[in-house]
Amino acid sequence: MDVEQTKAFCLSFPGAEESLSGPPANILSYKVGGKKFAYFKTSKPEQWRFSFRVTPSRFLELTDQPGIKPARYMHRFHWVTVVKVPSVPEDYLKELIQWSWEKAFSSLPKKVQRELRGE
Repeated sequence: MDVEQTKAFCLSFPGAEESLSGPPANILSYKVGGKKFAYFKTSKPEQWRFSFRVTPSRFLELTDQPGIKPARYMHRFHWVTVVKVPSVPEDYLKELIQWSWEKAFSSLPKKVQRELRGE
């Protein structure tokens, strides 16, 4: 998956929203109900590095792989950064992003979850 496909996939989840934070942060965030589940860095030298939350066990597994490192400032919450999105197999990346969305979604109040699902 390339960067554009990854952006589209992030927006495909129920209730997903995209927001751009300008300087100095320069981050393109993906949120559900105000809870961030993924983001891209939009400025150089880290342009299009992609970060998302993972399970503690996956954090250890992923950060041992080349091209994946602990996310700056967010690593203590088990966020990782993929340096080059196309370097991760598409199905695996989709699975990881979906888990991150589900984690953010499950932290929302039940009423908000039902509204976002259209129930």
